[in-house]
Amino acid sequence: MPNIRSAKKRVKVIATKTLRNKTINSSLKTDIKKANLALENDAEDKTEAVRVAIRAIDKATAKGVLHKNTAARKKSALARKLHAANA
Repeated sequence: MPNIRSAKKRVKVIATKTLRNKTINSSLKTDIKKANLALENDAEDKTEAVRVAIRAIDKATAKGVLHKNTAARKKSALARKLHAANA
């Protein structure tokens, strides 16, 4: 446990940011899984599921949870799967 006042504050701030990042990451993973499941099962709403997942990826990137290249890779993979499913 830190003794210096600024270090104590950093512990609190880091805990808050970690919680925020975990919730964003968790919901992001859920949306991606739903999109992949919709694509695998050839569901009627697969386009909508992919759109929701891509939007979640963009939001996570804007908040700094995901790196922009990681986001681009994930979005590209979803788009490829959607294109293959529609073909």
